[in-house]
Amino acid sequence: MSSISNIKITFPDGSIKEYPKGTSSLDIAASISRGLADDILVADVNGKLVDLVAPVDEDASLKFYKFNDEEGRKVYWHTTSHIMAQAIEELFPGAKFGVGPPIENGFYYDVDSEHKFTEEDLKKIEDKMLEIAKRGLKTVREELKRTDAIEYFKTKRVDPYKVEILEDIAKNEDVVSLYHQGGFTDLCRGPHMPSTAKLKNVKLLSVSGSYWRGDSDRQQLQRIYGISFPKKKDLDEYVRLLEEAEKRDHRKIGKQLDLFSTHEEAGAGLVYWHPKGAMIRKEIEDYWREAHLEGGYELLYTPHMGKSWLWETSGHLDFYKESMYAPMKIDEQLYYMKPMNCPFHIMIYKTSLRSYKDLPLRWSELGTVYRYEKSGVLHGLLRVRGFTQDDAHIFCSDSQVETEIIEVLRFARMVLGTFGFDQLDFYLSTKPEKAVGEDSLWNKATDSLMNALTHEGLGYKVDEGGGAFYGPKIDIKVKDALGREWQLSTIQFDFNLPERFDMKYIGEDGKEHRPFMVHRALLGSMERFFGILIEHYAGDFPLWLAPVHVSVLPITDNQLEYAKEISEKLKSNGLRAELDERREKIGYKIRDAETRKVPYMIIVGDKEKQNNNITVRAHKKGDLGAFDLDKFISSLVEERDTKKINQNI
Repeated sequence: MSSISNIKITFPDGSIKEYPKGTSSLDIAASISRGLADDILVADVNGKLVDLVAPVDEDASLKFYKFNDEEGRKVYWHTTSHIMAQAIEELFPGAKFGVGPPIENGFYYDVDSEHKFTEEDLKKIEDKMLEIAKRGLKTVREELKRTDAIEYFKTKRVDPYKVEILEDIAKNEDVVSLYHQGGFTDLCRGPHMPSTAKLKNVKLLSVSGSYWRGDSDRQQLQRIYGISFPKKKDLDEYVRLLEEAEKRDHRKIGKQLDLFSTHEEAGAGLVYWHPKGAMIRKEIEDYWREAHLEGGYELLYTPHMGKSWLWETSGHLDFYKESMYAPMKIDEQLYYMKPMNCPFHIMIYKTSLRSYKDLPLRWSELGTVYRYEKSGVLHGLLRVRGFTQDDAHIFCSDSQVETEIIEVLRFARMVLGTFGFDQLDFYLSTKPEKAVGEDSLWNKATDSLMNALTHEGLGYKVDEGGGAFYGPKIDIKVKDALGREWQLSTIQFDFNLPERFDMKYIGEDGKEHRPFMVHRALLGSMERFFGILIEHYAGDFPLWLAPVHVSVLPITDNQLEYAKEISEKLKSNGLRAELDERREKIGYKIRDAETRKVPYMIIVGDKEKQNNNITVRAHKKGDLGAFDLDKFISSLVEERDTKKINQNI
């Protein structure tokens, strides 16, 4: 029997040990091993993340997190953001601070300073941060009444941004927390690392403008982004990947390969597809349509606009109006450009009385939609105002739901795999506090998503309460060639629209029933997916996607007629061939084709003409030797038709 002054600590492996009441998580870790105590960054006590130095006063389950854990990384980066703020304050007195959270990769802090930060300043701040780290300052949590905290930031440490947070964002909280490290204090929920000494390696990446609380009518702050790691080799590798990502930037490659453009003067966030980019889009769309037809889907086309009645009924004018374009008045009626395709598909559904025998209905559309995005967030192809969604909706009965979700999961994996994305992560988002639809529907839908994932043997993470108000969902994220994660596919239930549009079908019992509605996108949008593809392949597209398959390069005019015959034969076999007739040296022609990332080059000289064959070069691989033209064409057709993926991307 344990002493009344002892507490029982249960570890993840199920083992239980006793410690004196008030022992900190850090001391508990140290009792296990010094190495563990050195590596951990934050503790989970009874399901709540707490500072390592916080005393544990009751029996508890305890788990430690290191930098390799997401929870540990966030704490590491959060504390680093505080250290950065302290460094800025010491270097540039008078600076005020907005918010400084950890983000997916690193951290940022919004700073209000008369000084305009430069690249040189970032290096100075880095050096000061490492100096503060070497001071080994303890991070001390202080809890106090919200009113006292307001007074603190009005008088002792004057910062109007912290005052506004306390008076507005945190207005329903009675007690708040401050964190002190040396002479620096910040308003923060925590938790944090126990000491600044934990910071070992840091790199400040960029500085950009940011409006306070995202309001363009408010103060413009300077947002400084950074990243930090316990090990230098990890920081070096991250910087290397950043440099590689810079080389792969779809905007640069898009210009280099003449794939697309955007024109601020003609309309921000609207994409112009050039011939080569349009050819790649055609290949994507052709495959998409063929795959959907083979997968039991039917194709739809719907208008680009609709009367206000449609958007009032759908609820978009209530919940989504700020993201919609202003209406147009036509025949005394207000029309809106569509931000989504869903209501149009429902209108088609309602053109006739549906029976259970008609279900499931699987309708797909490459539908162009228009959404207003603030100019500051527009980004090449990845964030635009006009884009084509690869949309689909499934209308089914409750008995069909699980089977349909299983098929969608299989279909999504097949389609994404065809484009070279085979590293997939699955996320299940469940019912939030505020939601529409009966609990029985939510339970049925959520169970069907979970069962489908389990049936397919797919591991997944659960985001409790993270679903939309109108239904649970599965998100599928892919990893690109650099290991970056991109959100692509979504499988989303909707209990809202079927109710608003009074959708029905006649069941086997002869009674009216409400169909289940599932929104489903695989690629997300053509524009964003194309941007991701460009960066994934760095513009070195697989043969089936490449806008030009083969460049035919005669060495001199003496081989021009033979080169034309070769080019025509390639084209007659459905291959996209170009003939370079320029009177340039062969070395120049080869370098130009390499720069344009043409997969194959056929070199034609006197020797090839005399032997009635060709010499082939492959992009980035060099000379492949002599080939019989017909055999080479056969190999290209097979590579194209099997949609072979590049091995070295």
